[in-house]
Amino acid sequence: MVRQFLSTVLGKSVRGAMRLRGGGSALPGLVVEKIDPTYIARSLGQLPQGVVLISGTNGKTTTTKMVVELLESQGLSVFTNRTGSNFTRGVVAALLREVTWTGQLKADIAVLELDEAHAVHFAKVVPPTHSLLLNVMRDQLDRFGEIDHTAVLLETIAKATTKSVTLNREDAHIRNIAGKLSDEISVSYFGLAPELLTLFPNDESLHDQTNVAVSTIPADVELVAFHDHMATFAFDGSNHSTDLQINGIYNMFNAAAAIACVRHILGDAVNTMALMASLSAVRPAFGRGETIMLDGQPVELVLVKNPGGFRLGLSSFSPEKYATMIAINDNYADGRDMSWLWDVSFESLRNNQREFFIYLSGIRAFDMALRLQYDDVSFKSVETDISKALHGFLTENSDRPKRIYCTYTAMLAIRKALSNYTKVRGIGV
Repeated sequence: MVRQFLSTVLGKSVRGAMRLRGGGSALPGLVVEKIDPTYIARSLGQLPQGVVLISGTNGKTTTTKMVVELLESQGLSVFTNRTGSNFTRGVVAALLREVTWTGQLKADIAVLELDEAHAVHFAKVVPPTHSLLLNVMRDQLDRFGEIDHTAVLLETIAKATTKSVTLNREDAHIRNIAGKLSDEISVSYFGLAPELLTLFPNDESLHDQTNVAVSTIPADVELVAFHDHMATFAFDGSNHSTDLQINGIYNMFNAAAAIACVRHILGDAVNTMALMASLSAVRPAFGRGETIMLDGQPVELVLVKNPGGFRLGLSSFSPEKYATMIAINDNYADGRDMSWLWDVSFESLRNNQREFFIYLSGIRAFDMALRLQYDDVSFKSVETDISKALHGFLTENSDRPKRIYCTYTAMLAIRKALSNYTKVRGIGV
């Protein structure tokens, strides 16, 4: 107790000092993690229903947000790393915001988003009670290597889980993890109706849409249909439809994952009516299909970080009547290797070039310009400075809706720059 108290006081003091200086949110977590490696285990060990760990290449932040709100709809108090800082130091930083000065964490269960490699480290310190594993795609290969290595990382997380694991039936790398688990671990799946499989390409089917296998494994929750913001999910022998505030077809599948995870955790105790009502109220996570209003016109932010995700983003939104900007950075958090841009087809953007031009920005703006030329997509400007590019984009398209496809650090820079023009909600909201 004394060590918990001292570490908490130190961490909260560092956090207070950083807030006064306008510093980053992860530093207090890094300090406490260094001086007290067991702090995270002691803090989360207080939770009566344990820890839910969510990992995978795409969709972690949005799916985590949905799982949190669905669990809250069932009357649970949930601790989570709301800022989307998915390293272990980010979890510690989130704990320092929530624990009392004596180190007490008042919650029933934790739901944590973690980067694949950091999730393995976390699971060694705090074995998750439940895990939700989303997908394996080529993302930041300069950090993780080939996708087979990423699959091994996620398998390690599943093996460390103590009670239940929820898996993506449509991703062979994820589905096959089930065969590596002990009989004591309960396994469930989320999946897609066969007719939807070609709309959600994995790495195997990215270049060959005929290479789509239909799994015969039953899924606890299946996405069976969607139109605009309406999605229909099949579970318990019935179809359940609801309107969603989240944008993009990829988030419809993330919703199926969230429902399956919560149902697996709570079992027969789930109140389905409250579950679906809560799902319909979930707002997009920051930068993930988020809409920011400016002078009566929407500015939509679509996060892209690998070929599958970018393709799904482009297929989710019609370019008609929208001014479009693409901002590509190659900072560490984005991944240094941008060769994946060549695996994305940008032909759909030709549809709007007669009316509206495309603006390119970010550190790798000229790489993006070259890529678009190969797909015969014209663009108006190339400006590596995001603030300057955004100013021109907003000024020249003030009377029409706008959409920005952006990598992670570009998205952060765009949200910061947008705050000079309009109100932008906080990252953790």
